[in-house]
Amino acid sequence: MMNIPWDQPATLIDLDGKTPVIGLLLECVMHFSLFKLFAKEQARILLTQPVFREGRKTRTWVLNPDEIEKLVERLNAERKADQ
Repeated sequence: MMNIPWDQPATLIDLDGKTPVIGLLLECVMHFSLFKLFAKEQARILLTQPVFREGRKTRTWVLNPDEIEKLVERLNAERKADQ
């Protein structure tokens, strides 16, 4: 799951029905990182290509908040490594 390319088209959705962010996975993760805790709990990312998840037999199209948070950590680590 952590190897999803940053340039994959994706949509950041909110279970409260706010306007989605449609763009690249990188943009969706960056927006998610700015959310407050309540908004993060309501957010999901819809992928254009399904990915395998640990402990599941099938691939999935939706990333949950804990998985998105791991992508935020990956992004921060990559940025730190580039400095």
